Amino acid sequence: MPEIGAGGLKITAYDFSNRFKRDFKKLDPALKNRLKDKLEDLLKNPMPPGLGFEKLKGYSDPDIYAIHVTGNYKISMEIVGTLAKLRRVSPHDDIDRLP
Repeated sequence: MPEIGAGGLKITAYDFSNRFKRDFKKLDPALKNRLKDKLEDLLKNPMPPGLGFEKLKGYSDPDIYAIHVTGNYKISMEIVGTLAKLRRVSPHDDIDRLP
């Protein structure tokens, strides 16, 4: 598990799962642009205000985290070292059910 807090978490790159790529293709252009901005923010500071970085409860092998893209959309990910493996981008309910 990555060390979080007091500057302990650093993300330097991300990788896209096939599921993430499929989810991304379904998004409208405005949401795609907002998502790209959020991913840039994630590289600058994984826990900036407004990203809503959280560890999803009930997932520990591997640990799964999420950030908010909009009021209704989240990105789920695993963090391995400094790599964020992006799993999905979907509405909150979908991510909470199947991250």
